[in-house]
Amino acid sequence: MAPPATGKGPDAGYGATLGRVEEYFDQTATGTWARLTSDAPVSKIRQTVREGRDAMRALMLSRLPDDLRGARVLDAGCGAGQMTAELAARGAEVVAVDISPQLVDIAEIRLPPEYRRKVTFTAGDMLSPALGQFDYVIAMDSLIYYTAADIGTALTGLEKRTASAIVFTVAPRTRLLMTMWYAGRLFPRSDRSPVMVPHAHEPLARAAKAQGLRRTLRPVDRITSGFYISQALEVRA
Repeated sequence: MAPPATGKGPDAGYGATLGRVEEYFDQTATGTWARLTSDAPVSKIRQTVREGRDAMRALMLSRLPDDLRGARVLDAGCGAGQMTAELAARGAEVVAVDISPQLVDIAEIRLPPEYRRKVTFTAGDMLSPALGQFDYVIAMDSLIYYTAADIGTALTGLEKRTASAIVFTVAPRTRLLMTMWYAGRLFPRSDRSPVMVPHAHEPLARAAKAQGLRRTLRPVDRITSGFYISQALEVRA
C-alpha cells in the first residue's frame, strides 16, 4: 500500500493522493470492485466487506429524505453505482462522479433503464466546481484516503455548493485500523493501493473548521462488519 499524504514533500496533498487513487481503481482494482458490488460469490472476508458497505449505504441514505423529487444530489465517488441507483429511485436528479472511468462505465451499464434520465455520469474529480450546485452530497468511502486538512478543504468547497447536507465516511481511529495503517506503511504492497487514513471526529472537526468550514460536522454512526470498519459523519446547518 502506498503511504498516505503527510502534508510534506512533493507527494503531499489532495492532488497527489487523488492520482494514486485513480491509478489503483482504474488499473488494479476495477475487477475486484465490480465483483464485490455485484451478486457474484466472494470470499468470506470480502462478504463481510460487502455486507458492511450495504449497511453503510443504508445508514447514509437514512440521513436524506425518502422523497428526493426535485432535489439535485452529488454521488461523490459513485464507484459501481449502487448508491446512484437508490438515489435515483427516490426521485433525485443525480450527478454520479468517480475518478475511475472504468467504474463509471460499470455504474452506467448497471443502472436500471427507468432511472437513466435521472442520472448524469461523469469521470473526474468529485470536488470540481464545474459539477454545479446541489441540495445534498453523499461521499461514501471516497474521502478515506485523505488527511484531515485535505478533507477539511474538500468539505469547505462542497459546503459552498450544497444547500442542505453533506454525508460522508472516514476510517475511524480504532486500534485495529491503526495497526493496519502502520503495517501498510512498513510493508508496502506491489499493487501500490492507497492506504486509508484513520480519523477521530473531534480533531477532524477542528481541521475542517481551520480550513474554513462554517457548518457543524457531526458524527452519525459507525458500521463494523469483519474487515469493513467505517464511520459516517455529516455536515449540516
